Amino acid sequence: MSTGTRPSPEVAATVGPAAGALTPRLFRVAGRAQQTHDTWTLRLVPGDGGAPLVAAPGQFTMLYAFGVGEVPLSVSSGSSGATPLVHTVRAVGAVTEAICAAKPGDALGVRGPFGRGWPLDETLGRDVLLIAGGLGLAPLWPVIQWILRRRDDIGHVSVLVGSRTPADVLYRAELAHLAARPDIQAVVTVDAADPGWDGRVGVVTALLPQARFDPARTVAFSCGPEIMMRLTAQALVDAGVPAHRVHLSMERNMHCGVGHCGRCQLGPLLLCLDGPVCDYDRLGPLLRIREL
Repeated sequence: MSTGTRPSPEVAATVGPAAGALTPRLFRVAGRAQQTHDTWTLRLVPGDGGAPLVAAPGQFTMLYAFGVGEVPLSVSSGSSGATPLVHTVRAVGAVTEAICAAKPGDALGVRGPFGRGWPLDETLGRDVLLIAGGLGLAPLWPVIQWILRRRDDIGHVSVLVGSRTPADVLYRAELAHLAARPDIQAVVTVDAADPGWDGRVGVVTALLPQARFDPARTVAFSCGPEIMMRLTAQALVDAGVPAHRVHLSMERNMHCGVGHCGRCQLGPLLLCLDGPVCDYDRLGPLLRIREL
């Protein structure tokens, strides 16, 4: 006989049928750092006594705020199970506001990881271009960490970052350290400067002519607004980079994460399964169809 009471988030996430792809695991916030006025980075660790979640760079999880809902979020940490799960989240709605407000010790639900990540092995022996727009830097951050661990095996590395304003730039201290390295070209540009900004002003695609790379031996990864990625990818192909080595992270609306609901469909692709990372050889014809 029911008592009429609802189980706590901890109980709801750990009892009942064995966890599957649609069942969130209990995680707890281990750390929280504010990036900008509306964006936070959360470090999450298992709160259910289970194994750490191991996600490849470029994959995403469905992050659940108990009693509010869940959203898809790209992973911002590396693939080592010894490190916390990291998400950088912008508060733009009820669910993301609840997630960003979570304090250390608070419980969140996690499903995943889902999707196809960045083809990191393609970077070995090649020049690498990373082009990020706004929050798109977060899914590329574990790629940067991976490259730094294997720097001797990779050619020229250029990290090009675009942001709306200086106040919206993510990972500012980390980017400054990256720019100070002699073996990395890291450039940040903003759409609108403020009086204290002495860096570049303009769209991120305008930085491409200044990037150091050999088109014939280059692999490019890009994440950001879809129009920015489409223009970036086409500019790279026009410069001679093979379309199959230009990879974009498509962040259309994921809902189930397992290919059931169809909300992330792009032509013949279900991006939660076939993406979110896809190459431009496959994406280019689809992105040119306005109705998609």
